[in-house]
Amino acid sequence: MKLFEDFSKKVKNREGRFYSGIKDIALHILNFRLPLFWPVSLLYKALYFTHIFIRETIIIILKIFYFEPMFRSICGRVGRNLRLNKLPYVVGDGIIGVGNDAYISGRISVGFNDKFAEKPQLIIGDNVFIGHLCSFSIAKRIEIGNHCYISSSVKLFDNDGHPLCPLERKEGKAVNIEDVKQIKLCDNVWIGVSSIILKGVTIGENSIVAAGSVVTKDVPADCIVAGNPASVVKCLGQNSGK
Repeated sequence: MKLFEDFSKKVKNREGRFYSGIKDIALHILNFRLPLFWPVSLLYKALYFTHIFIRETIIIILKIFYFEPMFRSICGRVGRNLRLNKLPYVVGDGIIGVGNDAYISGRISVGFNDKFAEKPQLIIGDNVFIGHLCSFSIAKRIEIGNHCYISSSVKLFDNDGHPLCPLERKEGKAVNIEDVKQIKLCDNVWIGVSSIILKGVTIGENSIVAAGSVVTKDVPADCIVAGNPASVVKCLGQNSGK
């Protein structure tokens, strides 16, 4: 019995050393870094800038000859100097109007629900910036004024998406028409990253919505709101100059 136990211990020790050796080899491989002597460093620096140049050239070609023409083709109106980085993802039948010098950075999504309005509308003013991963759920109308900045991952809903009544949700019924209310962002509004703007909200001129806020009611002009639900935390003064 003792001989068998000694033999088992030797086998386990050998297995342990074997797997430990394999682990050490794997760590050495994973931690290996190519030495960057000056000739090698110059080579990789040249490769880096070549890679960036080719990538940016391809992106520019795609924007001019692919993304922008396709997006303009589904819009009711597009002003001059529209800039796109990615093709917006649009679902449903609605009207999109875009003003002059609009910049849509990254990929955004627009979902139209035409059960309550013949043509739900997304209206974007002049000199508007819309960040990456913003989404718009529209059953009636979302209007964005001039010179507005909408940071990345902002979500705007002019409807609840589903009925408030659990029985109606269980039956798969559509949202009630009284729970569809348009959203309006007045001129010079800035919406912080990952904020949510809910139905029926009007945000006054020059106002700022702090990052991560959930706006459930109207926001006065010339103020900053923050929190969930968002409330006024600071007044900016007339024309936001104070």
